[in-house]
Amino acid sequence: MTEEVKVGDQGKDFVLESHTGEKVALSEHRGKKVLLSFHPLAWTKICGDQMKSLEENKERFDELDAVAFGISVDTVPSKKAWAEELGIENTQLLCDFWPHGKMIKDYGLFRDEDGFSQRANIIIDEEGKMIFKKVYPIRELPDIEEIIEEMR
Repeated sequence: MTEEVKVGDQGKDFVLESHTGEKVALSEHRGKKVLLSFHPLAWTKICGDQMKSLEENKERFDELDAVAFGISVDTVPSKKAWAEELGIENTQLLCDFWPHGKMIKDYGLFRDEDGFSQRANIIIDEEGKMIFKKVYPIRELPDIEEIIEEMR
């Protein structure tokens, strides 16, 4: 695990491929709040519920001039099939597959012993600064209401 990032730090820029094949860069979203919602692995119940909560709250994120991304080490084809299975149509699920978990490591959230990320949420403000960070127990579904409130 690399050095842990903290609230107040500048968000580390990245370019990741989404489940739709689109390249997504953090820097493209300057001027908006960004939720980076890290989950361990696709095709697991709690991770699915976490991603569905992002999708179900898309309009609320829009009202807050914010964008939410789901992030894991899964491959693009896996995340594409998973998004279809979950009914995700408006939320980008980002793939940090190769180099394996590099972006997740840059944020200090990679679980070396497991080969995947912590379950965590990071909010980055309009200027690119981290204003919220929370790591959850691996089997705990993050409270989306807490995240919405932090973005207000």
